Amino acid sequence: MQPDENGKFADLEAQTQALNRLTQEVERLNTHRFVTMHNSPLRLILYQFFRGLAFGLGTALGATILVSLLAWWVAQFEFIPIIGDWAVRIVEEIEKAK
Repeated sequence: MQPDENGKFADLEAQTQALNRLTQEVERLNTHRFVTMHNSPLRLILYQFFRGLAFGLGTALGATILVSLLAWWVAQFEFIPIIGDWAVRIVEEIEKAK
């Protein structure tokens, strides 16, 4: 069952066994969830739809948190004339929105 020095199987029995193992492996891979999902267009569309929803929600939530933290951080620089006034206005607008 070992290949010879050229990397080829010497006898037909070994080739048949290798082909059988390869066939079993391909059959096992064809029943994998990832492959079966891509065989059904409806499943694939639903999967991509929910994936897109999760991506969009995560992006919006992450951006909201990041911008609020950035606005809070900038508001701490009241002693810098240009940034301080701008930051105070941003904080006031956020407080009005609440």
